[in-house]
Amino acid sequence: MDFLKAIKNRYTTKLYDHSKRIDVGKIQKLQEILTLSPSSINSQPWEFVFVSDAKTKEQLSKVSQHNTQKVLDCDTVVVFRSIDNLSTFKNELSERLPEYALGFYNDFAEQHSENDVKTWMDKQVYIALGTFLSACASMEIDATPMEGIEPKAYDAILGNDDYRSILAVAIGYRHEKDVNQLHIKPKSRKKITEVVRSI
Repeated sequence: MDFLKAIKNRYTTKLYDHSKRIDVGKIQKLQEILTLSPSSINSQPWEFVFVSDAKTKEQLSKVSQHNTQKVLDCDTVVVFRSIDNLSTFKNELSERLPEYALGFYNDFAEQHSENDVKTWMDKQVYIALGTFLSACASMEIDATPMEGIEPKAYDAILGNDDYRSILAVAIGYRHEKDVNQLHIKPKSRKKITEVVRSI
């Protein structure tokens, strides 16, 4: 599908049809796409957890605020997590980054607080989110980015203390009664002249 057409056709799905499943091959492709997401100095400070197990989804749904039903009905919940253990991360970087990139990170980490460093890492995760949502659109898979989750509760369910949950994305296929569909609720965006300037 033409990329512009795919982006025009995507919207944030509010109601999923739990009977419609995503082909395993498409899930694997989305996983590979996420591993190819760009990040500053190729830092890749992330973990992406694909949750399709019904029992785990039910646990997550209870700590997903107003997103409970989406988590239950979607095919898969993808949890975007950022590195939390900076010591482990530094050791990992030293093994795979070129010297100049490692030097950049070390200088940055020395000049900023731990909170600032983690905020920088979170921004990399959001770059991956953009890549992921675009990929879903191009594959005609519906998606709902969800910051309305309880991160610490997600962490307790998912394990791996080296990372912390930032947000989740429900993916699957829209229900025919989803009131957010574009033929019911057209996309609302500012005019291109209001947000884009050419110099």
